[in-house]
Amino acid sequence: MEETKYKRVILKLSGEALAGDKGFGIDPVVVDSIAQEIKKIREHNIDVAVVVGGGNIWRGLAGSAKGMDRATADYMGMLATVMNSLALQDALEKFGVDTRVQSAIEMRQMAEVYIRRKAIRHLEKGRVVIFGAGTGNPYFSTDTTAALRAAEIEADVILMAKKNTDGVYDSDPKYNPDAKKFDALEYIEILQRGLAVMDSTATSLCMDNEIPLIVFNIDDHSNILKVALGQNIGTVVGGKP
Repeated sequence: MEETKYKRVILKLSGEALAGDKGFGIDPVVVDSIAQEIKKIREHNIDVAVVVGGGNIWRGLAGSAKGMDRATADYMGMLATVMNSLALQDALEKFGVDTRVQSAIEMRQMAEVYIRRKAIRHLEKGRVVIFGAGTGNPYFSTDTTAALRAAEIEADVILMAKKNTDGVYDSDPKYNPDAKKFDALEYIEILQRGLAVMDSTATSLCMDNEIPLIVFNIDDHSNILKVALGQNIGTVVGGKP
């Protein structure tokens, strides 16, 4: 087996990544494709944990903006992440990958409750662990969940998969054709420039715990394996390419 750069990674998937071109809901073909890439990572003996968003089903901020109680809207978003987690688990196990879903909100019939030591033990046994229900608290994003779980399980890196973008730019390339892409930058630059990479809570948590982040394009699912193997793809935040 070839030497790999990382021993343990957290893959951060947006909910939209599971929707594919539909933009809403769960596309089983897309989920299967992502699951196959995760399986390939495991075949390189890299521990894999996954944090999935819920934006393909429900966005708490959108509900709050329309007058819904923010905490209620966020709890609904957490349930959406569990739905996505179960869909990904089903696909992974279909391809023979042992998987556990751990939820920050107790729902024993569907998922284990999140316990840090148990999650680490699953990873040590070669299982993929999917963290659902965010942090279990309203007002926190799944980006913050990824940062928190990465610190807790001592992940080497967070792999942040993005749709329709291949890294971090100094402005939105959709509106500015002269936008400059960064190959590498520091977390403090994200905060100072107000770059839309992850929310400030997640950014600060990664910076304080010195957790590297790689932002890459998931439109080509093969990039998941490439970036996990240390290929120079996307933008590296808080570490060397």
